[in-house]
Amino acid sequence: MRVQLVTMPWHPIDLPSLQVGLLHQLLRQARPDDDVREFHGSLRWAEFLLERSGGRLRPGDYEAIGSDSIFDGLGDWVFSGVLYEDENWGVARLKEYAARRGLCIDTASDMRVHASEFIAECATEVLAQEPDVVGFTSTFMQNVPSLALARELKRRRPGLTVVFGGSNCDGPMGHALHRNHPFVDHVVRGEGEYAFPALLRHLDADTPPADVPGLCWWEGQTDGRVSRANTESRRTVAPSDIPAPDYYQWQAALDASPVVEYVYPKLVVEGARGCWWGEKHHCTFCGLNGSSMAFRAKSGEQLWSEIDHLVRRHRILDVVTVDNIIDMAYFKDFLPLAAESGWDLRMHYEVKSNLNREQIALLGRAGAVLIQPGIESLSNRVLDLMDKGVSGARNVRTLRECENHALTVTWNYLYGFPGETVEDYAPVVDQLPALVHLQPPGGAHRIQLERFSPNFTDPGFGFGKRHPAEMYHHVYELPESELADLVYLFATDDAGIGGETESRLKRAVAAWRDGHHGSSLVMEEAEPEDGVDVLLVHDRRHGWPRRTHRLTGWQAQALRRLEDGRTEPALHRLLTGDGHDIPAEELCGWIQQAQATGLVFRDGRTYVSLPTWDVPDRIDPDPAPQSTARQEVAG
Repeated sequence: MRVQLVTMPWHPIDLPSLQVGLLHQLLRQARPDDDVREFHGSLRWAEFLLERSGGRLRPGDYEAIGSDSIFDGLGDWVFSGVLYEDENWGVARLKEYAARRGLCIDTASDMRVHASEFIAECATEVLAQEPDVVGFTSTFMQNVPSLALARELKRRRPGLTVVFGGSNCDGPMGHALHRNHPFVDHVVRGEGEYAFPALLRHLDADTPPADVPGLCWWEGQTDGRVSRANTESRRTVAPSDIPAPDYYQWQAALDASPVVEYVYPKLVVEGARGCWWGEKHHCTFCGLNGSSMAFRAKSGEQLWSEIDHLVRRHRILDVVTVDNIIDMAYFKDFLPLAAESGWDLRMHYEVKSNLNREQIALLGRAGAVLIQPGIESLSNRVLDLMDKGVSGARNVRTLRECENHALTVTWNYLYGFPGETVEDYAPVVDQLPALVHLQPPGGAHRIQLERFSPNFTDPGFGFGKRHPAEMYHHVYELPESELADLVYLFATDDAGIGGETESRLKRAVAAWRDGHHGSSLVMEEAEPEDGVDVLLVHDRRHGWPRRTHRLTGWQAQALRRLEDGRTEPALHRLLTGDGHDIPAEELCGWIQQAQATGLVFRDGRTYVSLPTWDVPDRIDPDPAPQSTARQEVAG
C-alpha cells in the first residue's frame, strides 16, 4: 500500500511534525512492505508565499499568522475561500470582526489571494506519488487548509482514501468534522498508534472498520451514506508502543528548501503523554490532553537514547519536548544522562512551577534553556480557584531561581476566574514593580473557555452559557449546532475581575515587560566585619532608586532565609534557632521595610526574597512580542 502522510499550514516551519514522524516510523515497523511518503505542506506554503510575493511575504510573516492569530482564526480563514470554492467567502465577516477588535488583517489578506493556486499545486504533488491513502494530521489552525486539500484530492481522484487525525479530531470534534465533510473517508479520534494500522488492515481486506475504536467511517452506498462513530477506547497507548520519530524526509525537504536560510530548525521529541497533576487536580481552565489525561512516560534511558540518536543523525542540538508536564522521575534518570552527555543541548521543557532550586539547577545543567512552568498567577487565592496546587510565593521563587540559572521562562498572567475579587489582585498588582528584574509574562489574558476543561464540562464552575467563539463564523460555513461539536474555543460571559482592576493588571504587566531589560537586583556576600555577616544588594531596577542596600547580622540571615519563602512567625523561629535574639516587633518592622523597598514579595502571610545571585546575559527584547496565551488550542 502507498501511504502519504500530510501536514498542512500552520505547523511551525522550524519544527518537524511529531505526528508524521511517529506514524512513519510506526508503519515502517508494523507494515514494512508499505511505501510511506511525507508531504510537508507547511514548508511548501512558506516557500510558495516567498516565491509568489517576490520575497515580500517571508517566513516571519508565516510564523506571525501561524502563532499570533490562533484566537482570531486568521490562518484557517486564509484557506476558507478555497474550501468553500468562493474567493469572497468570509471576507465581509472578517472585516467586520477585525474592525471591532482593532485587528490588522493585511498580511492574512495578502496571503489569501495565493491560497487557491497553492492548494491546486499541493494536490498535483501529492497525487504524483500515486498514493492509495492520504493521512492528514490536524492541530491548531490546520483544519481548513487540510480540508481544502482533501476536497481537491477527492475531486481529482474519487477512489483515494482520505484519513484525518490529530488533536482537532478528539472526541465530538472528530465526528463533527467527519459528518460535515463527506470527502473525508475516515477520522481517527484519539491516539493513532493502534487505530491507524488497524484501519489500514481493513482497507487491505476491504472490510468495514466497525471494530476500530474511536474511528469515524461511512456506512452504506454513496447516495445514502451514514457517518458512523465507533466508541472510543479507554485503552491508552503504552509508552513502549510509541516509537522514536523518523524525521529523515523532513530533513531532506528542509535542506532543499529556500526557506532554510530563514529558520533555525529544532527537533521535536516526546517523553510522556497526559498529565499526572491533571489526573488528581484538573486545572479548571485547561483543555489540554482531551480524552487522554492518563499520564504515561517512557523511561529516562529510552528518552535519552532517542534524543541522542536524533541529535547524531540530524546534527541539530535544539530539542523541543511536547510533554505537557515533565515526569518527575526524569530528575533521577533522563536529566542526569543529558547533563553528563557532553552535548551542548538547548532544550525546551514544560514543567510544574513548584520545582526546587536543585531541580531547576539540574534542568540548566542538562541543557534546558527555555521552560514553560505554568505560573499563570501570583495570587494564592486565584491559584486555588484554578486548582493549580501551588502558591504565588512559590511562583515568584521559581522566577527568581530561573534567573539564577539562566533559564528563559515563558508564561502568561491569566485572570477571569469565577469567584476572584478585586482584593485578590490589588496587593499583587501593587508589588509587580518590585519584580521588574524577573522574567515577565507574555501578557495578561482573560481565560478562554476550552473544550475538555472542567470550566467547560461542569457548568457549576460558572460558565453555563456558552456558544462557539465568534471567530469560527468567518472560518466555517456550518450551523451553530454543528460548530458546537466541531470547535475547541467557546464564548461565554466574562467572570472574575473587570473594569479598572483588569486595566490596572494589564498596565502593570505591560510596564513590567517594558522595564525588564536592563533591570537587576543582585545580592553578594561581602567580607564579614568583626565576625558579623554582611550582605550587599545592588538595586538597578527600572523605576527604583539606584542604590546598594547593606544588610548585616540577622538582617542578612533573614533575607537568605526568605529565599525559600516563610511566614513571619516561621522566620522568627529560624532566626532564633540561628542564635539571633530578635524581638518579634523588630522583625515585623524590618519585613515591612524590606517589602517597601522591594526586597521581598508578600503573598498572603508568606514572604519571599527577590534578589538574585547573578544576572544572566539578556538579548534585546522583541519589539513586537507574540501575544499568545499559555494554552494550546485546536479546532
